[in-house]
Amino acid sequence: MKKLLLVDDDTKLCSMLSEYLTAEGFSVETVHDGREGVAKACSGDYDLVVLDVMLPGENGFEVLRHIRTKVDTPAIMLTARGEDVDKIASSAESVGRG
Repeated sequence: MKKLLLVDDDTKLCSMLSEYLTAEGFSVETVHDGREGVAKACSGDYDLVVLDVMLPGENGFEVLRHIRTKVDTPAIMLTARGEDVDKIASSAESVGRG
């Protein structure tokens, strides 16, 4: 069974995604802030980390940078940003700090 870590401050979304992913055969753990996400991702043996881009405090890109200092677990970024320019700006911001 594939083990996923979902990091999102929206608890309702986490519950919904966990339910769907579990039904598809995944083992899902959820945390609701970036600091806890970094700790879990770096201490667990996850096959995938799913990160919200717009976490309070540190955003998802910053959280991923911290995770990358310890592990190379694949990551998918979730975003509610709908405009292409927002998505491009976020991507450029993350690359510029790397």
